Amino acid sequence: MTTLDLTGLATRPPQVWGAVRLVPLVRDEPVDDLRLHPELYGDVAGLVETGPRTAYVSYVPHGFVATWTRDGTPAAAYGTQLTPDADSAPTAVMGLRFHRKVARRQAKDRLRFLPMHLTLEGYLALHFGGPPIAWEEWSQRAVRHGLSPRVEEAYVGAEIRGLADALRIFEIHPGQCGVLVYVADALAAAFAVPHPDDYRALHPTLLQDLYGELIHHYATLMPPVPDFAARIPDAHIRSLADLRAAAAAQEHTWARFHDTTMPTGLLEHAYTWRTVYRMGRFTLSRFLPRFRPKQENHIGEVITDDRGRITYLKTFRLSENQVRRGHLLSTLAAHDWHLGHAAAGLGIDEAQLGLRLESAGFGYLLRQDVLDGYRKQARTRTG
Repeated sequence: MTTLDLTGLATRPPQVWGAVRLVPLVRDEPVDDLRLHPELYGDVAGLVETGPRTAYVSYVPHGFVATWTRDGTPAAAYGTQLTPDADSAPTAVMGLRFHRKVARRQAKDRLRFLPMHLTLEGYLALHFGGPPIAWEEWSQRAVRHGLSPRVEEAYVGAEIRGLADALRIFEIHPGQCGVLVYVADALAAAFAVPHPDDYRALHPTLLQDLYGELIHHYATLMPPVPDFAARIPDAHIRSLADLRAAAAAQEHTWARFHDTTMPTGLLEHAYTWRTVYRMGRFTLSRFLPRFRPKQENHIGEVITDDRGRITYLKTFRLSENQVRRGHLLSTLAAHDWHLGHAAAGLGIDEAQLGLRLESAGFGYLLRQDVLDGYRKQARTRTG
């Protein structure tokens, strides 16, 4: 397990709109031999094949196409495939687009992958097979089919209050290669790409991305956040050089404040990584947290270069309910899905664990008579 390292990316002063705070990320040097561009699919449902006889249905508005060179020479963005042309007749029903895998090679130096879905598929597949041992407490459905079907909910960026206005109004910083999206000063998402031209092309896709339940609630219920405006005392300003130095000092102060206080929930914790695809000197991976209850937890996807530096990053903040489900599944897997041992590891009894599974939406994994027995024990304790 390793942490995220954003070396090479620096923050710039944020822009605030209501409860939304956008913090630009800039690179000292753009990555020229890896480029990203969007492939737009429109407002249709997507059926994504993830393996033999395994697929899921979700909202998939766009994919990213990565283009790279093998000798380190600069690469150009391949181009963008647009949605149906103006002459296409509108459809009266919801369409369905089929995607073969979340990451699929299109040419020897081109890979199409589904951003965010690469991340969420890793979370949905967490211990998807269910109990490897047919302990007597588990239902036949759990033993035969595991956690299928597995369902999670998220909100499209257009439903996050203030985000559309923020993305439309705020200026893109010179050299900007990414952004940290905060809602009510809670980190909602981190997004970084190899090149400033890629960011300009992909900036609007933030509105089509998926955001968790917590972020939607914060945007709806929380008041506007304060703007950290720079104030430069004029007592020692005698020239333009003095003014430039004072402005640079304010930028440095903001960057130091932000880097040491705001994204700690993302950067200070270790993650489990899984390699998805290798592309020349670059590697596409996704990561999962340790699922710490009542703490900030993020899942995400990255492309790293041959020195381990992050060239592409996209994250998703889990809600407390999603963290709880991940924590329960991880605990069960760590104890070979033995309910008694897993309950002891959590410091509770077996009946309490069974009821936690039910409240988390996994009650169907238990035999009905076993679940009824757990409910009876709970009533006896409270009575």
